[in-house]
Amino acid sequence: MSTSSLVLILVVVAVVLIAALVTGVVLTRRRRISLTQKEETPKPGGYQVESGISFTPAAPDAVVEAVVVPPVEHPVADRTEVDGQPGVGDDASVPRDSVKRGFVEVDLPVEASEVEEIEPTAGRLERLRGKLSKSRNAFGTSLLGLLGAGDLDEDSWQDVEDTLLIADLGAATTSDIVSTLRSKIAGSGVRTEAEAQALLRGVLVDALGPKMDRSLKALPHEGKPAVLLVVGVNGVGKTTTTGKLARVLVADGRTVLLGAADTFRAAAADQLETWGKRVGAETVRGPEGGDPASVAFDAVKRGMDAGVDTVLIDTAGRLHTKVGLMDELGKVKRVVEKQAVVDEVLLVLDATTGQNGLTQARVFAEQVDITGIVLTKLDGTAKGGIVFQVQRELGVPVKLVGLGEGADHLAPFEPGAFVDALLG
Repeated sequence: MSTSSLVLILVVVAVVLIAALVTGVVLTRRRRISLTQKEETPKPGGYQVESGISFTPAAPDAVVEAVVVPPVEHPVADRTEVDGQPGVGDDASVPRDSVKRGFVEVDLPVEASEVEEIEPTAGRLERLRGKLSKSRNAFGTSLLGLLGAGDLDEDSWQDVEDTLLIADLGAATTSDIVSTLRSKIAGSGVRTEAEAQALLRGVLVDALGPKMDRSLKALPHEGKPAVLLVVGVNGVGKTTTTGKLARVLVADGRTVLLGAADTFRAAAADQLETWGKRVGAETVRGPEGGDPASVAFDAVKRGMDAGVDTVLIDTAGRLHTKVGLMDELGKVKRVVEKQAVVDEVLLVLDATTGQNGLTQARVFAEQVDITGIVLTKLDGTAKGGIVFQVQRELGVPVKLVGLGEGADHLAPFEPGAFVDALLG
């Protein structure tokens, strides 16, 4: 083989190797996954509030009323069905001849050994944008399309009414809103979607009672801590709401003590204590299956001795159809009031329950004088119209809304921001 042929072969081999190398580099770069977090662009029309949660002390003339009512004891071991109705969840009855089950270990959300840093309320609320985008698409788009179409016939007004009913605003509220809209549209001559949006926004905001006092009575007064009871049925998020509220108070510079009065649900006290450790708050708890009223009493007494600003008491989940359990909740409040005023009774409702949530609210209000509503799971999958019904029925404001599963996804309720989120 001649020298020139050998050189030519080497050149060809070199070119092939270089081409293969370049091709490999290009393919590698295309397949490379970027580990840098992209900055998310907030979706327009989300729930945005202008300020943080407002805290105020209770009225100075608040008086503890002594109510003498025979206590009703409901020990867990004696709970059997006597009314023929099936039990649900933690309230299900246990047959008398049933073998007693042992405890099952469950994983807690966080093994918290150190106090976490909590972002200021105003700063973290910026991250709650877009949570109601799904509700906005189903609710606001339909209404604005109907109202902005020009003159509405009876069929169009029926569609408006149906849209409001589907969104869980309720028959009475829907009737009032439709009547007001018809009157104002006839008088103002709405012709564009922008005019329809401005008119609809004003009517909906007015229906939510923008002048209602939505501040939390969570500041100490007369040398005693503020006392807040958190109540509701099973599974609505009472313990989680209690923990999130503790975070908000601590972020505001307040000292908090937690009372684990849910002594029936397995690991409920452990879950609350974990929330407390994350913010440096003490948790008072009792024995499994013990008297909830006793735990609540001890928590308030400990809070007074320690000089904390606020005592948050997490109560057991109760079915509103169980009269005995509702009476027991009333007992918790009466026992606490022997030494301090209960400044707030916050009823936690699941926004996805619709009309059932309104039924729950009625029964709880009869038992413990609800002062405020916390609406959870309002994260875009809920219709949210239950807000209008609950406030109309009870005359009690929605004060807080849960917009996600994050530890800081608890926001103050503002009628204007809520309506803006729905309409987009």
